Amino acid sequence: MQLENHKEEVPFSFYQEKFRELSPQAVPERLAGVAWDGAEFTVTLLGRQFAIAHPEYTIRALDGGPVPPLATQTFLLRYLLECRDTSWGGEWKTFREMPWGEMYIQPYTGRVLTRAAFTFGTRTAAYRAAAEKMGAEKVPHGDAGYRFTLVPGYEMQLLVWEGDEEFPPNAQVLYSDNFADGFAPEDRVVAGDILISTVKSYM
Repeated sequence: MQLENHKEEVPFSFYQEKFRELSPQAVPERLAGVAWDGAEFTVTLLGRQFAIAHPEYTIRALDGGPVPPLATQTFLLRYLLECRDTSWGGEWKTFREMPWGEMYIQPYTGRVLTRAAFTFGTRTAAYRAAAEKMGAEKVPHGDAGYRFTLVPGYEMQLLVWEGDEEFPPNAQVLYSDNFADGFAPEDRVVAGDILISTVKSYM
């Protein structure tokens, strides 16, 4: 099959091949929040559960809803292949404060922070309603701030400030400090992107 959408389909195909070679029994030892029943992994992403078959990859939503887009499926494959549980020290970090954050900050700012600011900072009431529909926890930061569980053991905060006549809307994303060891920098970028897209889908 010739791949047309190289931006998403080529990396997905690459990790799908690596996934076939994965030893499934080792994954729950590395990721306590993932279950393996001999045929499928069960993974939880932002409160939704998905079953992922192995070795021939298929994904289905256990709530009967839609499966996530291809970029999110690639993130889940990388999660199963490469991520590991690390304990949270109780601190929150910005993307820039984590390893390699300075190197990736320019694309991260555009892809995550600016996008979040102009998606939610102009519609804070809709953002609050969507976050609460997802079961997120309200936090006392920003004009509207919520805490989300990305995958078990890994927490994120999405903080939004409304714009006015003098200042444009603004946003910040905070990560539980274990992201620094548990996820690669590019996956932290994608995590922010997935969070924004998921909240937007509830608006």
